[in-house]
Amino acid sequence: MKPYKVILYYYYTTIADPDAYRDEHHLFCVENNLLGRIIVAPEGLNGTVSGTPEQCEAYMNYVRSDARFAGVQFKVEESDHIAFQKLHVRVKEEIVNSDLPVNPLVRTGKHLEPADFKKLLNDPDVVLVDMRSDYEHEVGKFKGAITFDMHNLRELPDHVHEIAHLKDKKVVTYCTGGIKCEKASAYLLDQGFTDVYQLHGGIIRYGLEEGGENFDGKCYVFDNRITVDVNSVNPTVISKCHICEEPCDRMVNCANAECNNHLPICEKCGWEMEGTCSAECKSHPGKRTYDGTGYYVVNSNNYNPLQGLKSQQKNIKKMKLALKTESA
Repeated sequence: MKPYKVILYYYYTTIADPDAYRDEHHLFCVENNLLGRIIVAPEGLNGTVSGTPEQCEAYMNYVRSDARFAGVQFKVEESDHIAFQKLHVRVKEEIVNSDLPVNPLVRTGKHLEPADFKKLLNDPDVVLVDMRSDYEHEVGKFKGAITFDMHNLRELPDHVHEIAHLKDKKVVTYCTGGIKCEKASAYLLDQGFTDVYQLHGGIIRYGLEEGGENFDGKCYVFDNRITVDVNSVNPTVISKCHICEEPCDRMVNCANAECNNHLPICEKCGWEMEGTCSAECKSHPGKRTYDGTGYYVVNSNNYNPLQGLKSQQKNIKKMKLALKTESA
C-alpha cells in the first residue's frame, strides 16, 4: 500500500447556498490537512483531494454524511506522494465548465457500469466517443474511439456534426471521471441521438475495477501526477514526443508560461529543450525553470490554506459591498 491516496468524485445536486457550504467545506479540509481542488456550484460538487489514507477516509465520511451527497461515488487511487501542493475550494456557476443548455438532474445518458462497458468494447454496433480535450486523448484513449479536436467541453456544439450520421447507433461516451459525460450525453440526446450511454465513473473507475483493458496510453489527470497508468491488461503507448517523435507518454507543460501547452515530451528532449516545446519558447523571457517534471505551481510565499479561506471571505464581502453601493 502506498502512503497517500487521491480521491476523484463529483455529484450533481442542488446546493442552495454555495458560498456558505464552500466555507464549511474549506474549513473541514484545513482541519484535516487535505489538499486539492474542489468546486462548489448551485448544481453540485466536484473535487479531487489528496492526503493520507486516514485523512481521505475522514473526508469521504464527511461528504457522505450530508444527505445531499449520500449517493456520491468516490474513485480512490494510491499514490507515492500527495498529488497537490495547495488547497482550493471555489464557488463557480458549474461544477464542470460547459455552457451546455442541459440539466443532468433532469436527463442524461444511461449509466454503464465498468463491467458492462467492458462487454460492449468489441461490439461492432457500438460507437465510443471521447468527450475530453485534445491534449487528453492525445496521450491516451480507448481503441477505436472517436475524438474531437476541441480544447474544452464548451466547444462540443461545434463538433456534433462530425457524428451526426451516427444518431441511430448505440453511442457510448466516456471521460476521465464521468462528470463531463453527464452533460455531454444529455446534450447528444437533445440533438436527436436516440441511444446514448456513458461510462459511469469514467476511465479511472474502469481501470480500478476492470484493469483498463483496451485503453491505449495513459490517462491525463489534473494534479501533480499529470498522467496515470490505467491499463494493466494490454498496455501500449500511442503518443509521440513532440520534439523527436519517438514513442512517449510523458506529458509536460511547456516551460514558457505564455505557451503552457500540454504536450508529450520525452525526458531527453525535455532536458535539451529546458522543458519547452520549441526554439522560440526556449528563448522566451517568460520561460520557467524546468525541474524535469514539466509541472508548474504558482509560488505563494508562506502559503496557508486557512488564510486562503479568510481571503475568499474578505473578497466576497468586498464584492457584496460594491454591488450594494452600485444599486443604492
